[in-house]
Amino acid sequence: MPRVIDIASESAISLAECTERLVDRGFDPADAESLDHAALALRQLGNDRGFLGDMILAELARRHRDDSFDTAYGPQVLMLARPMGASFFLRANIWPSRDEHMMRASGSDAFVYGLPHDHNFSFLTLGYFGPGYWSDYYTYDYAGTHGWSGEPVELRFTGRERLEEGQIRIYRAHEDIHAQIPADALSVSLNVMHVSGAQGWLDQYRFDLGARQVGAIVSNGASEAFLRIAVGLGSGEAHDLATRFAMHHPSGRMRLHALDALASVAQGDAARDALWARAENGGSRLVAMEAKARRAALERMVA
Repeated sequence: MPRVIDIASESAISLAECTERLVDRGFDPADAESLDHAALALRQLGNDRGFLGDMILAELARRHRDDSFDTAYGPQVLMLARPMGASFFLRANIWPSRDEHMMRASGSDAFVYGLPHDHNFSFLTLGYFGPGYWSDYYTYDYAGTHGWSGEPVELRFTGRERLEEGQIRIYRAHEDIHAQIPADALSVSLNVMHVSGAQGWLDQYRFDLGARQVGAIVSNGASEAFLRIAVGLGSGEAHDLATRFAMHHPSGRMRLHALDALASVAQGDAARDALWARAENGGSRLVAMEAKARRAALERMVA
């Protein structure tokens, strides 16, 4: 379960001050002093009860003249600060209740409710406004998980709790799983998100709680999509690159995407089956099990 960090302060700082403190010190959630430093900065930012409302009003007032990527709105997330080259970024998350119009209009999936998942990054979160969303919490063994769809996983339930106003928790990468449940009333949380160069190659999963299985990898990046498009456009160089990636890339996820790209342009089911048959013996448990599933799907199509 994400650990509660009990750090008290009555003083308030601005978003700019919070960002400056984190830039000066950095954010390393594996380092206790760095974690406490970031938690204190987040606590003091949360003590400023007006900054977020003022920021939203300012954005709305100028939105017809200027769109800003750094403060872009989605159905749930407002980016607060993303300093270039920093080891963190700051964001606010909006958590509607079941009674909110945005929830009825967009559905629960838009707010990641009911989707059990872990994270491939650690982050601090503070309940800033409202009663807070609920979560059913689990832990699992990331190191022993390969990530193929349907892989059995020992999910250990650790409790149901909510992120209460003023509470700070640290969510640990590849350890804490949560299935979020709508807040009892509209709520907002503030996050300090850890960023690292290796993060894009670390897998994040969604889980099937009923079957106690990995549902899918949900951390696919732009490189995988670009490779699929390049191969689909018929570039011989892209085909050669995908072939090399399928055989030798250190990321099993990228190898699988390269194979999917090659399978999409293979000439006929026999060629696709031969491709996946070779992949079954390629040395990656993730790729081997996904290849087996692809071959079974092809067999059902032919039957």
